[in-house]
Amino acid sequence: MKVSYFPGCTLKNKAKDLDLYSYKSASALGVTLEEIENWQCCGGVFTSADDEVATKLSSVRALKYAFERNEPLVTVCSACHNVIKQTNYAMQTNKTFADKVNRYMAEDSYNGEAEVYHYLEMLRDLVGFDTLKEKVVNSLKGKKIAAYYGCLLLRPNKVMRMDDPENPTIMEDFIRALGADAVVYAKRNECCGGYISVESPDSARRNSNAVVKNAKAAGAEMIITACPLCKYNLEKNGADIPVVYFTELLAEALGVKEDTNA
Repeated sequence: MKVSYFPGCTLKNKAKDLDLYSYKSASALGVTLEEIENWQCCGGVFTSADDEVATKLSSVRALKYAFERNEPLVTVCSACHNVIKQTNYAMQTNKTFADKVNRYMAEDSYNGEAEVYHYLEMLRDLVGFDTLKEKVVNSLKGKKIAAYYGCLLLRPNKVMRMDDPENPTIMEDFIRALGADAVVYAKRNECCGGYISVESPDSARRNSNAVVKNAKAAGAEMIITACPLCKYNLEKNGADIPVVYFTELLAEALGVKEDTNA
């Protein structure tokens, strides 16, 4: 199976492991990630203004690229996924915005036809967690792992439609498929404070420490996340248990983690 893959800026510098383990793990599962040609930054944050077109053109071009190749578009960074998914939804539902974008691009029109999956959704919906479980060669049995969703994977729910935003299960099901014990805790889908870390570092510290403390109190020995900003913020503010990308855990379970230099 081939999919169009949008890595995003952070995965090419500060979050290289998230990208590298994504490729290795996908290959082990029979999925080819075909990096979109000439991709550019997604914009980092989705702005809701109808007249804000320029910052969304990169996302539209990536979506159009995948659609023209009849491939789903897969992202792994939760921030990129949020921007691209919201942009695609705007192209589907906001005629004024879509018209401005298509006139600006001066190419064949695009109206939100591409299918967009987060890597976790790809594992669940295209590969299947049962298949993933069968492919595990290094079971993570006995490990107590907490999923940290953060803000961007699940919200806004009417657009993202990945899971129940209040009681999600996709990351816990992923953890269980790898053989580990999924730790469910109250603050797994609350903000870590990453977006206010410059403006209000004390507030960001309180938020991130509350997440880690809550996870540990529930028995977690490790936290996994799909967001580079969340990982950075949790670690920067003193997380005293490991915070790792979910793809690193996946690569370990599939037996390809040590092959990352190939």
